[in-house]
Amino acid sequence: MPSRARLCRAVLCHAVSLAVPGRAVPCRSARTCGGRRRAHGQEGGARGLTSPLLASPLPDGSARPPAAAQRMSRGDMAKPLLGHRSMEGDPSITPAASRSIGVLGSGDFARSLAIRLVCSGFKVVVGSRNPKRKAGLFPSAAEVTFQAEAVKKTDVIFVAVFREHYSTLCDLADVLVGKILVDVSNNTEINHHKESNAEYLASLFPACTVVKGFNVVSAWTLQSGARDGNKQVLICSNNQEAKRTVAEIAQVMGFTPVDMGCMSSAREIENIPLRLLPAWKIPIFLALGLFLCFFTYNLIRQVIHPYIREQKNKLYKIPIEVVNTTLPCVAYVMLSLVYLPGVLAACSQLYYGTKYRRFPDWLDQWLQHRKQIGLLSFFCAALHAVYSLCLPMRRSHRYQLIETAVKQAVEKKMNIWVEEEVWRMEIYISVGIIALGLLSLLAITSLPSIANSLNWREFSFIQSTLGFIALVISTLHTLTYGWSRAFDENQYKFYLPPTYTLTLLVPCTVILAKVIFSLPCIQQRLLRIRRGWEKGRYVKFVLPSATGEYSSGETSSNV
Repeated sequence: MPSRARLCRAVLCHAVSLAVPGRAVPCRSARTCGGRRRAHGQEGGARGLTSPLLASPLPDGSARPPAAAQRMSRGDMAKPLLGHRSMEGDPSITPAASRSIGVLGSGDFARSLAIRLVCSGFKVVVGSRNPKRKAGLFPSAAEVTFQAEAVKKTDVIFVAVFREHYSTLCDLADVLVGKILVDVSNNTEINHHKESNAEYLASLFPACTVVKGFNVVSAWTLQSGARDGNKQVLICSNNQEAKRTVAEIAQVMGFTPVDMGCMSSAREIENIPLRLLPAWKIPIFLALGLFLCFFTYNLIRQVIHPYIREQKNKLYKIPIEVVNTTLPCVAYVMLSLVYLPGVLAACSQLYYGTKYRRFPDWLDQWLQHRKQIGLLSFFCAALHAVYSLCLPMRRSHRYQLIETAVKQAVEKKMNIWVEEEVWRMEIYISVGIIALGLLSLLAITSLPSIANSLNWREFSFIQSTLGFIALVISTLHTLTYGWSRAFDENQYKFYLPPTYTLTLLVPCTVILAKVIFSLPCIQQRLLRIRRGWEKGRYVKFVLPSATGEYSSGETSSNV
């Protein structure tokens, strides 16, 4: 009988909990009721709420709808993006999870934003001019209603409409008083208007608090989760409390809020998504300039010279052979340009005897673009490897093999083995593979996700030490390619030296400078400068005597 009574109480408690969604009913038989919940209510969260964000009551005291009502019923949109996370351990962001968030707009970004907010545990109210038509685009857990109704039900409102449509919201000015408006819009051109979109929105609704944010986050990032895109959300506003509220919402959504200051920063924030590879422009133009120079030089030597001197048409070499000769030149020189600014910076510090003197602007910019220059060097090297593998596949190469075989048969040559050439090609290919492998390692560790997992010593060892080793091995690769051809007068077409001899100038200069800097006398001086020592400035330290009193200048030392 006692066991039957406990079982009846457990069933009664479970029935009451199902009748009142979101409300937990205490049960004396914890073991029986807990086992029943595990067997009955945890089948995917339809009855048992698995997240504190969904289990917490709404601000008006009403219970949240059950998790089954919050499911999304359209393919991938029905799946949680990051999974519900417990916010009980972080009191700074738990209050934000119980908010009702409004979204004005029904476009792609508004839809992705609503999905993300729902999956983060918020109650979402979407305001649309045609709610019946747009309701099917949003998850069933989000309430789609008219704009005025959405504004009345929420205090934080995401304005997901274009700047041109801000004027359509003027009819809502009375109900928008005291609300927090989050402007997520972007322009079509950089500095297209005199004032930012957020400042323009604030001028239309002076009784509201406008916060600029979420404009650097794409709709794809909102749907795929912060792990598949940029996690930073740039926020600016003149109201600190409003910025804190939006930052809490961003944290609950899985993003990292970054305070950019007051509203005057909105113009810069809106320009960020419109810039096309701002850090890559100079490296790309540099690579293109080097490619055009070396391509023209190789074109003169390999195509124009045979046509003028021997009346031979070598135009077929342009798509593959000339390009393949140009790519390693660009990759090799670009790799040396990664380490040349460091050499120049060290020379400047040694010359002036201080590290506190500012570098010239051109050198400072050069130092900041080393990562991009190195990645472009790896890109050209990888293309060179692919082009080299394709050389035997060309029809012209097959014809040349047949022609060579016929000549050998006519001349009755049975053995054409040249030991020197065999060793040269073996060493040349082997060293090239090692250099490409090291460049691949440098490129991989340049990725933020990989670089963040390394400490500074590991990152410096890979990028500096192994990078310099890659430059040395690339130099060996170039020298074994040229071998003794630099001393063959037939290699000088139009009195122009072979291309590889030109590429050796900058890398050999960098290697020689690195060797000089590794000498103990220079290395120690450079290390002292980088630790704060300055030439011509001395700091006098007076050492204490054995009695505890400071002695005269006999025990002092100058640094």
